[in-house]
Amino acid sequence: MGETRRTDVLCIGSGFGGLALGYFLKKAGIENFHLLEKSAQPGGVWRDNTYPGCACDVPSRFYSFSFEQNWPWSSRFGQQKEILDYFNHCLDKYGVRSHVRCNESVTSASWDADASIWRVATASGVTWEARTLVSGVGLFNQAILPDIKGRDTFAGPWWHSSQWDHSVDLRGKRVAAIGTGASAIQFVPEVAKVAGKLFVCQRSPQYVNPKDMGLPYEDRSWYMNTAPYHLYERYKIFRDMESGIGRRYSHELASAAREKWLEYLAQQVPDPVLRKKLTPSYPFGCKRMLQSNDWYPAMNRPNVELFDLAVEEITENGFRLSDGSFHEVDVIVYGTGFKPTSFLPGLEIHGRDGREIHEQWKDGAEAYLGVTVENFPNFYMLYGPNTNASASIIYMLEHQADYIVQCVGAMNARHAAAIEVKTDVFRKYNVAVTQRLNESVVAADNCLSYFKLPSGRITTQWPWTMSEYHARTSRVDFADYDFAPARAMAEAAE
Repeated sequence: MGETRRTDVLCIGSGFGGLALGYFLKKAGIENFHLLEKSAQPGGVWRDNTYPGCACDVPSRFYSFSFEQNWPWSSRFGQQKEILDYFNHCLDKYGVRSHVRCNESVTSASWDADASIWRVATASGVTWEARTLVSGVGLFNQAILPDIKGRDTFAGPWWHSSQWDHSVDLRGKRVAAIGTGASAIQFVPEVAKVAGKLFVCQRSPQYVNPKDMGLPYEDRSWYMNTAPYHLYERYKIFRDMESGIGRRYSHELASAAREKWLEYLAQQVPDPVLRKKLTPSYPFGCKRMLQSNDWYPAMNRPNVELFDLAVEEITENGFRLSDGSFHEVDVIVYGTGFKPTSFLPGLEIHGRDGREIHEQWKDGAEAYLGVTVENFPNFYMLYGPNTNASASIIYMLEHQADYIVQCVGAMNARHAAAIEVKTDVFRKYNVAVTQRLNESVVAADNCLSYFKLPSGRITTQWPWTMSEYHARTSRVDFADYDFAPARAMAEAAE
């Protein structure tokens, strides 16, 4: 028999979501909680992704916690290392690190209705028992490798961008970059600076906007480096992003934005043949909007060649395109992204009456406010279905963590055994989410993105503004929930 450990609140994962949860639990006076981390160190995507040029495309003043704004960011957009440093600073400052248990990989969890607890199994053989279970595993942790014939026969070094091999020196090498998603937009320009030849294999072109770097921090006036200005700057970023979210629901505004972008592309890429390859045919805003000041200059470099043909085969020394042409390379890097629509990958979660969550989600993941799921009492999600926004996910995570802690506090205050979202509330909400998203440019038939399932259903995106999410989650409406009385209280009442 393996060891059994008990806790009040158990969170799977210790990235920014788990950190936010820990902060709000401690703020509420709840100290008996643990964050289970499958890796040797916490940090999530900012621990794992170390590729050249890795940075956030949301300005740091907003891609940070509202309760921890006094951080000396080196520039408007934080680089990977300083984001991880910020994360570790918060983990220590707010006393959450002592609650993290590393090298604990969760395999399954089951709700015990009689005992009103979650039993959580780990790969190490330890079983955890918790009144409340929270998923903080995030979305961008399941890397995608394309199903290309002969992919594993390549004799040289190859890797996915999220598992960058820094031991390989790319100077003077012939490199193939397969995929042109958000990560590739960042690492391709860096690789182009050192590679002898860089082949970029593009499935579909992206809308890449210029990155507004603002004034260098060291050149700012004294006032621009004060706390009041930081708050103003954060609000301005928030306001600008709110307007961008609204554009998704105006096809006229999206068309106008595309025309403006085409003018920008013409300035950046003088060659009409190359420019045509880089021009999307789908609507502006239906995919994740990318930002870079280096992408188009990299495409213009003489050592970079862009292909807009499918890679049909990989051999031990190169790749073959759909037109039959073959290209020898020394290294292959896959910038093919992740599978965010696969929520809770690798986990079996059994709720009330033994229901398995992936079976319940066979037509697409659903949650109420992206946080709670019907038939799964005392279970919550951080970065759950339909909570991704074209904004700062940390803003969303803060609200989710606060919401969860309010629910836990209400359950404790009522001496209840369980809390569960009402079925009618859950279903009405998800119908509204689907209807709203189907009105957006994200739902365009000719737009394939990680936002969607193959069926076309959008399970990742928040359909309204961040202000709307704030309004819905700042204070829990407990009329949306059923509370189950503790067994002892129920028996006494009988």
